[in-house]
Amino acid sequence: MKKLENHFEHFLFTSRWLIAPVYLALVLSLVVLLVKAGKQLWFLLSNLFTASDNEIIMGVLSLVDISLVMNLLVIIIFSGYENFVSKMEDLHGHADRPDWMGHIGFTDLKLKLIGSIVAISGVELLKTFMGVDNYTDRHMAWMIGIHLTFVVSGVLYAVMDKISHHSHSGHGNQTNQRDSH
Repeated sequence: MKKLENHFEHFLFTSRWLIAPVYLALVLSLVVLLVKAGKQLWFLLSNLFTASDNEIIMGVLSLVDISLVMNLLVIIIFSGYENFVSKMEDLHGHADRPDWMGHIGFTDLKLKLIGSIVAISGVELLKTFMGVDNYTDRHMAWMIGIHLTFVVSGVLYAVMDKISHHSHSGHGNQTNQRDSH
């Protein structure tokens, strides 16, 4: 029976590789976003002398938006792969390896995800404000409401994480103080 249990646990452990193709799909999504950024840059450059200031600002904000989404994808790809599939140990000495790689846990990943969503939502809201004449008051109210929901959710999640981390470290400190007496 123990042998069957060991095989089953090995099977479960190996099943983590089923998520690897999803990370590959996210890498391909980076390529799609790169093409989108190139298209946006081409539009900006080809209309540089005829576009209004508002159109230029909207184009630049679109590039900022794309870069935020791409940054988010890179964080999800690297930290998700390292947390759930396999460590990238051969890259530890690589000169271009980001400092945060290998140090972002699942909680940190969720905080970065929420922070990125708030930033992306903020850029989208700014783009909407730039074209305020094209939107109804109801649409604007929904945009603001959704953005504020993301902001409040992010703050509440960060507070809950801080409380959870504090209670775990506080409990550990009490235990250590008792053990030292």
